[in-house]
Amino acid sequence: MTQLKLMDYKATIQLEEKYVASPLYLSNKDEIVNELLETLLNEKNEQKNMVIPRIYDEKRSLLRGLLNIREPKSLDDGFLRKLDSLLQTELTEKGVMEVDPLETVADIATESPIIHSDKFIIWKGDITQLKADAIVNAANKYMLGCFQTSHACIDNAIHSAAGPQLREDCEIIMSMQQELEVTGGAKITRGYNLPSKFILHTVGPIVPKGTELTEKQKEELACCYNSCLELANEIAEIKTIAFCAISTGVFGFPKREAASIAIRTIDEWLKTHPNHFEKIIFNVFSNDDKNIYLKTLKPQD
Repeated sequence: MTQLKLMDYKATIQLEEKYVASPLYLSNKDEIVNELLETLLNEKNEQKNMVIPRIYDEKRSLLRGLLNIREPKSLDDGFLRKLDSLLQTELTEKGVMEVDPLETVADIATESPIIHSDKFIIWKGDITQLKADAIVNAANKYMLGCFQTSHACIDNAIHSAAGPQLREDCEIIMSMQQELEVTGGAKITRGYNLPSKFILHTVGPIVPKGTELTEKQKEELACCYNSCLELANEIAEIKTIAFCAISTGVFGFPKREAASIAIRTIDEWLKTHPNHFEKIIFNVFSNDDKNIYLKTLKPQD
């Protein structure tokens, strides 16, 4: 079976139906976390004797970890309503970042050689707080999220903040596809408990430590950006997209080369699709990462 196209799976995962999360703001998160933990711990015999920590941060970490390692399978509506409420409460406490107030590259680098600098934004922050129409997740070839407990990768962060419904959707897509996702490919799901409506999942190239970057790896990374743009272009609601720095974490792609490929590829794509997307956000992790993008976007001496 070949790689699925959007039309093959969008109805099955109800992509066009707006997900309405529970809006309840919890005043007693501790009690809800206890109830959620009790449900998850009772799913497996080897977990039933685990003791729920007394300190809230520790029990919340345990809840995230249990959800991280849990295989994709349905949870009852009562559990999901409680978890939605918890995730929505945490999002309210962290705060939602709107796209409109963010400065574009044209605002801060008036002589940028990039054609679409008025659409490009460099933003350092938590992508799970950003209210873009779509955010991009750097996934692996299995496309089910990160199964390592509270791992620091963006795949883990996005799945943890969106909720287990996201893993269920990914499992549906991959079960239908019956083969691993190719490097450079992309799929799309709803965002569930995230501020973003959609999540684009793409598999970037792996650059093993100590090896030289190849032309094939550069082409594969460019393909990730093109695949996400082409897929998002099929969804009329998507006007703003936030890209993480694909493959630059544990996948080992050199950051400077990755930033250059990202900017050049998107700028070229927009030349032939000038009217669809309003803003493209490059989400960075650190000030050093931000400076790499800014240097790439500014005129070279």
